[in-house]
Amino acid sequence: MAFGYLKDAGLTDNHKLDFTKTKTVRLASEKIGKDLYHQIHHITFIEKSGNKIEVITINDASNEECSMSGVDVFVTSHHLGDYTR
Repeated sequence: MAFGYLKDAGLTDNHKLDFTKTKTVRLASEKIGKDLYHQIHHITFIEKSGNKIEVITINDASNEECSMSGVDVFVTSHHLGDYTR
């Protein structure tokens, strides 16, 4: 979903990205109902040029469906600190 938003916004496209280098990290997941979770992910897309596009996504998901709600996608221009510690 995040890639679709980036593509629709004209920020990148299929030919620019190296999909093998895409990295997704779940930052938070909270159970909000029976088999329903509110989730936040940090996704890093790497273009073939080496340019990084980082986004934060927020959505609701279940064990059967990865997107039970709309997906909010926030493009981050700067990353301060190290969240992987």
